[in-house]
Amino acid sequence: MQYGVFFPTREMPSDRIAIRDWAQAVEDIGFDYIQVPDHVLGADRAALPDYEGPYDITDPFHEAFVTLGYLAAVTERVGLSTGVLILPQRQTALVAKQAAQIDILCGGRFRLGVGVGWNPVEYEALGQDWKTRGRRQTEQIELLNRYWTERTVDFTGEFDQVHHAGVSPASIQRPIPIWFGGGADAMLKRAAKYGQGWIPLGNPSSNARARLEKLHGFLRDEGRDPATFGLEAWIRSNLGGAPEWRAAVETWRGLGASHVTFNTSTGQDAETLDGQIEALAAFMAEMR
Repeated sequence: MQYGVFFPTREMPSDRIAIRDWAQAVEDIGFDYIQVPDHVLGADRAALPDYEGPYDITDPFHEAFVTLGYLAAVTERVGLSTGVLILPQRQTALVAKQAAQIDILCGGRFRLGVGVGWNPVEYEALGQDWKTRGRRQTEQIELLNRYWTERTVDFTGEFDQVHHAGVSPASIQRPIPIWFGGGADAMLKRAAKYGQGWIPLGNPSSNARARLEKLHGFLRDEGRDPATFGLEAWIRSNLGGAPEWRAAVETWRGLGASHVTFNTSTGQDAETLDGQIEALAAFMAEMR
């Protein structure tokens, strides 16, 4: 099992030294990867009375790809991932280019976690259609894999048209691994067809178990072995202390989890960066 850390974007100051020191501490503790979340814009809750999202304009989100590029430069071993990139609100060709560059900068340590998001305010501001996000993601995955494996791409889809163009320099991994976050049936089917893993984005509840069973069925329909498909669990530090963390990890292990991501972000017990690093060290000590 691999152990990772959720980049605490909402607590992380706008300070490159703090980001560097946190990332290097993560690597020194012995974690296998760092996962960076994605939101481009925050909504002004006071001006939008019907807005019910968990994040708003007061929550800082460091830009995912730029942050990953910096993390690649200040670390040597730890893997990097997005958790998760809201793919349909971004241009497909640009994601292909940025992901390939991250993979180069980190020496092939990158995997791309993708989702469809929950915030129509953000989609509108980025000029993308909220209602077609699922269909667009499906097409984007097909096109991304072509960008990462073919020198020249010729593609005509519902949302993207590419005429004899390609990404250079090419990524080290060809293609870059794609993991899917979320729980809708349509997403599980996309993951089974195109993905290398699933990120449930929640606790090991009965709902997660039922979705996992569905995913396994979809994988078999695609002629794929569920045992070779990745499963990434999230463990939140406010679940309790070390015994509770261990119990949650063992529950996920029993469900077949290949990755566990420890999250100390806002609302958890460890709110300062020093406190979060202490919690990270305690978690890894318990897992060893």
